Amino acid sequence: MRLTFGAPQPMKESSSASVSGVTVALCLLTLLLMALRGRKSQHHHSQTKYPPPPGPTPWPLVGNLLQMGEQIHLSLTRLRLQYGDVFQLRLGSLTVVVLSGYSTIRQALVRQGEAFAGRPDLFTFSAVANGTSMTFSEKYGPAWMLHKKLCKNALRSFSQTEPRGSGATCLLEEQVCAEAAEMVAVIQKQAAANGETAGVDPVKALVTSVANVVCALCFGKRYDYNDKEFLTIVHINNEVLRIFAAGNLADFFPVFRYFPSPSLRKMVEHIRRMNGFMERSIKEHINTFDKNCIRDITDALISLCEDREENQETSLLSNTQIIHTVIDIFGAGFDTIIAGLQWSLLYLIKFPNIQDRIHLEIDENIGSARLPLFSDKAKMPFTEAFIYEVFRHASYVPFTIPHW
Repeated sequence: MRLTFGAPQPMKESSSASVSGVTVALCLLTLLLMALRGRKSQHHHSQTKYPPPPGPTPWPLVGNLLQMGEQIHLSLTRLRLQYGDVFQLRLGSLTVVVLSGYSTIRQALVRQGEAFAGRPDLFTFSAVANGTSMTFSEKYGPAWMLHKKLCKNALRSFSQTEPRGSGATCLLEEQVCAEAAEMVAVIQKQAAANGETAGVDPVKALVTSVANVVCALCFGKRYDYNDKEFLTIVHINNEVLRIFAAGNLADFFPVFRYFPSPSLRKMVEHIRRMNGFMERSIKEHINTFDKNCIRDITDALISLCEDREENQETSLLSNTQIIHTVIDIFGAGFDTIIAGLQWSLLYLIKFPNIQDRIHLEIDENIGSARLPLFSDKAKMPFTEAFIYEVFRHASYVPFTIPHW
């Protein structure tokens, strides 16, 4: 019996050739569809009254993505010098209009805020909380406006609620002052443990203190700085923000929606764990709810759910949307506040003379016996100017959430 090992070779070559043929055919079909879409877009613009904004010429398939680089805000700043405050980009299959400059953004988001209030139908947005998050919902309308109204009213009510025992002007200020004092104590303890020559990383204390203020707003309680579950939730929230900020190819190339995405899967898993934490806290509130004693934002929203049959306005929102308001507020209270505090500390360390002037202003006008309060704002013009200058110079939020 004779064995031959060369027989399968022609079949392999034939298979390889067929795969190559399919690949070439798909590429040609994609280019054809893109060309037809480009001609259709040009025809549409020629029929409209206003021409499209200027912008760099997009490349096939990828558009202007490869021109953005790692620091997109700097790339867009350079493009603004060339094309002006309003210009157009092509990011994969998405056409994006970039607005720059104070007057341009104010004109769009303030004076014509309703026209620009929607959200794009991005794949990542739909993955966040299965589309129940009103913050990332593309469905702008009465329900969305009511959601915004609920958030504003809830935050306003807590800024006016009487404090429980301190000299603060409201309950929110009382909680902020308490967490600030606790944060300073934790950092001092960490510095003492590390020794005089070692540095101190304040990030964990900053993040935990901000998270506790948000928890006090939403759930009426704070957590110990060493609470493992609480620290896990804080870490998860930071990871979600990091993954979300990195972007996802499925937003720019719809074909990637059908491929496995480890980053998107990880983000969804994180969101589910965080939502589980929220749902447990909300369930505790439902079991102990007293309509005559509204303890926090969650109680206020539960009250709205119970009164929905009598209130035609709130009937526009489902149970999921109303409760998800708590999750939206919880998430919104982290990133920007923590970033602002970190930048403030960096500038104070970098410019010790500014730090000395702030200390002097507080010592002379308020004293060292208590923490500054919001009512002391008029006595602290230099401190207020420093905070505004941090916002302006650091520009730690170079982008808004995309608008539609």
